[in-house]
Amino acid sequence: MEAANKGAFESGGRSVGLNIRLPRETSNNQYQTHSLQFEYFYSRKATFFMHSSAYIALPGGFGTLDELFEVMTLVQTRKLPPAPIVLMGTEFWGGLIDWIKAQLVTNQLISPDDLNLLTITDDLGEVMKVMNECCSQFSVQPDCEPALPQ
Repeated sequence: MEAANKGAFESGGRSVGLNIRLPRETSNNQYQTHSLQFEYFYSRKATFFMHSSAYIALPGGFGTLDELFEVMTLVQTRKLPPAPIVLMGTEFWGGLIDWIKAQLVTNQLISPDDLNLLTITDDLGEVMKVMNECCSQFSVQPDCEPALPQ
């Protein structure tokens, strides 16, 4: 999460951190312009999903996988509106995708079409194209400010 916060911060944008205290993470990263504290993972994830129109996953651990599989499930079951889900890092994500194909698709636990929910790439240009296509679907007023904590 720090990399995304840093990119937004360094480009002069707003950087919102949805934080939860964990034993190995004792402080929020320094690039957040707004920070929200959560006690429970469930409410933190619900906030992510409620306020997002696209999802990008970078290499990460169990928390990343938890959030990724939840968003895939919510989009697949139409509990969330259709949204791009981008996995950045073909080498990192390749083994997981191979396992999904070999186990979940082969055993008919998911449809082969469910893999179309994902874009897997190393190309930042492709990520930007997917995000721009997503954002062009929304009409946003230039003077409209997002609701952020004071």
